[in-house]
Amino acid sequence: MQILIVKTSSLGDVIHTLPAVTDAKQRYPDLQFDWVVEEAFAEIPTWHPAIRHVIPVALRRWRKQILTTYLNGTWHQFKQTLNSNKYDKIIDAQGLIKSSFLSYQASGTRCGLDYNSAREPLASVAYQKRYNIFKNQHAVTRVRQLFANVLDYKLPNTPPEYGIKNHFSQQLNNKQIVFLHGTTWLTKHWPEDNWFKLAKLVTDVGLNIKVPWGNSDEQQRALRIAAVHKNISLIPKGSLHDLAIILAQSQAVVGVDTGLAHLAAALSIPSITLYGATQPAKTGTYGDNQQHLLANVPCSPCLNKKCSANLICYNDLSVKKVWEALEKLLSS
Repeated sequence: MQILIVKTSSLGDVIHTLPAVTDAKQRYPDLQFDWVVEEAFAEIPTWHPAIRHVIPVALRRWRKQILTTYLNGTWHQFKQTLNSNKYDKIIDAQGLIKSSFLSYQASGTRCGLDYNSAREPLASVAYQKRYNIFKNQHAVTRVRQLFANVLDYKLPNTPPEYGIKNHFSQQLNNKQIVFLHGTTWLTKHWPEDNWFKLAKLVTDVGLNIKVPWGNSDEQQRALRIAAVHKNISLIPKGSLHDLAIILAQSQAVVGVDTGLAHLAAALSIPSITLYGATQPAKTGTYGDNQQHLLANVPCSPCLNKKCSANLICYNDLSVKKVWEALEKLLSS
C-alpha cells in the first residue's frame, strides 16, 4: 500500500508526525510512505527508515512570486512529481487550507480531519474521508490517532517512537550542553542576561556549552553568550542534519519553546524547556527525558506574539530555578 503524507511545516509539526509513521509501519510492514514537506524541512522525513520519497514544496516562497512560479514551469514540475504515483491513501496531517489544497493535487483517496477537528475547518471540504479527532490533547497523539483511523488499526498504548535516533547514533559527550536561545516570537525569549548567568553556572562546574544560531540577530546573541567563558562556542551554521548530530552527542539541552527543542525531544536528549507565553500541553516537547518549566503568573500562557506586561512571566522562570532543574537532570 502506498501512502502520501502531507505535513509541510513547521519544524515542530513535522517532527510531531514521525511517531505516527512508526506506528503505521510497525502495524503494516509493507507500507510505503512518500511525504510532501516545505523545502526548509525536507531532510527531516529522510531520517525515518519508513519514508521512501520526499517531495519538497515551497509554498512560502512561491506565494511571493505566484506568476513566475506558474510561468517558469515550477508548479507544473511539482504536480508532475506529485502525480507520478497513484496513492492508496493521502493523509493530510496538518488540517490547513494550504495542506488540503496540496492534497487535492495528488491522486488517491484524500483523508483528513473533519470540520470540528481541523485547525482550519474549511480544509475538511477537500477530503473524501474525514475523521473526528479530539482537539484537547497533544499534537503527537492527535496525529497518531488520525493515522490509526485512516489505516484501520488500534492506536498502540506505547510512548511515541520518532524513529530517527538510530540515524544519529553518536558517542555521548558527557561535558556538552546545548543552549537553544533562538525563537521567532519575541514573547518566547528568555532574557539575555539570564542566559549569561546560566552560562557562568554551567561553565563553573567544568561543562562546555554549544550555542546554535539561525539569523544575524541570533548570531549576535550567541556571540554575547559565548563571551562569558572560553568553553562556550557557536555551532557553525549548517544543515539540520549537522545540528541534529550535535544534539545527539549532548548530555542535555536547555531551551525556549522552539522547533529545535522538538528535535532534541525526538532524539531523547534530556531537556529543560521554558514556557512563558506558551504552554506545553498541546504542542510542547514530547517524549523521554523532557522537563517543562512553566511560568506561574496570572497572564501566562497568553499565547500572544506581543507582550504588554514587560514579559513578567520570565521573572518567575529565574536562573536559580533553571539551574536547579538542570543540576537535577544532570545528576540523574
